[in-house]
Amino acid sequence: MAEVDNDGEQKATDKDDLQVLKELVDDLYSFRDRYFETHSVEDAGRKQNDVAQEMAKTLQRLDEKEDLYKNSAQFLLLRGRCLNVAPEFSQAAEECLSRAVKLEPGLVEGWNTLGEQYWKKGDLTAAKTCFTGAQQQNKNKVSLRSLSMVLRQLPPVEDAQEQSKRILESVELARQAVQLDVTDGTSWYILGNAYISMFFTSGQNPQLSQQALSAYAQAEKIDKASSMNPDLHFNRATLFQYEEMYSSALDGYSRAAALDPGWEDAREREKQLLNYLDQVTMLIENKGKVKARRLRNMLSSLSTSALGPCSSPQFRSPSGRVGSLEPRSLSALTHGHNGGVAALGKVVFSLASEGRMAFTFGMVDSDETCSVVMVYNTADSWGVLIGDTVVIPEPQVKRHSVTHKDKSYDFRSIRVDSPLLLIVNGKRQVMKSQSAAFVTYKPQSE
Repeated sequence: MAEVDNDGEQKATDKDDLQVLKELVDDLYSFRDRYFETHSVEDAGRKQNDVAQEMAKTLQRLDEKEDLYKNSAQFLLLRGRCLNVAPEFSQAAEECLSRAVKLEPGLVEGWNTLGEQYWKKGDLTAAKTCFTGAQQQNKNKVSLRSLSMVLRQLPPVEDAQEQSKRILESVELARQAVQLDVTDGTSWYILGNAYISMFFTSGQNPQLSQQALSAYAQAEKIDKASSMNPDLHFNRATLFQYEEMYSSALDGYSRAAALDPGWEDAREREKQLLNYLDQVTMLIENKGKVKARRLRNMLSSLSTSALGPCSSPQFRSPSGRVGSLEPRSLSALTHGHNGGVAALGKVVFSLASEGRMAFTFGMVDSDETCSVVMVYNTADSWGVLIGDTVVIPEPQVKRHSVTHKDKSYDFRSIRVDSPLLLIVNGKRQVMKSQSAAFVTYKPQSE
């Protein structure tokens, strides 16, 4: 009888030991994910180092018990999870986790963490296999949202229909993860990313952009850690920039850089966007630096005959309206959609800025008013030249008032969602002027 008691006691001790170690590893993740609940944003530069120190302490505690538990799947999982807290791939973590799932094939958390290691290693196929396997054992939010991410990161397939099917599936998986636990901020954040991918690959339906922003807002509302996630701020800023919400975009890039000071991309995007706004406002002001005499020469050849197809009673506008369009001066355009009219002018500058989302050019009308035009979804080979005559049917006008740190900008612009909507030198633009997939930007980060 005594032997049985000892055995029972040993099992209880094992359970206690492993429970204590599990709490230590859980605390380590909590320290990483909730770092800014105990530290200020000024400490962001120390975060990685602080997490590494906590990881080393936790590993030491695990090492003390290694001889006792080195063949326990639960112990190997804890050691693998501890090493996985670091942002980079760890060979030791992969080995621990592979052994854990070999010993206990039903270990869902083991498969999920091993999938994360393969993801960090860049082996997306192996990662997908792990998450799919875990998901088949037991439907869980971590596998679902991880699969959603993997599907979006796999190299795009040639077949456009296959690719959009994959993006659709990735949104569906992220939705299912949210449904399993509506209080998990990470799942909401990944759903936001999935909506952004879908927005950019399927013709930019404004409803998808709204759904992405709602998912991000929900992540921040229910989870303090999500509101401190630099990737969320960065990805949302990318969407804001596309939507020409420049103040919000700059704030997002700036916040991402503050939360992760080592992240060059965030700082670079903020700098590029400010530089772009500097250039645009300066070029509008000096009309592309075109000398007065040359400008008068250019404008002398501007006449309503340049309206080309827009002057035909059969002309179909982007809004679906059929009928000829009235030329309207740039200063007479109202904010928003200008139905039944066309803007007409000469190109005085164009900008191919780094990381640009739009082909940007300036045009001057016969009153010598200068306006900036942003054309989206252009093929790399498409552009307009200084001196070209451009007609914009039913222009969409926006007023920008941007303030960021010590800078402020105030200007009007015309947004054109595709080069196919423009008439250049009296001609419509050919199909190949538009970018094929209708967009290549995807959230930089998960």
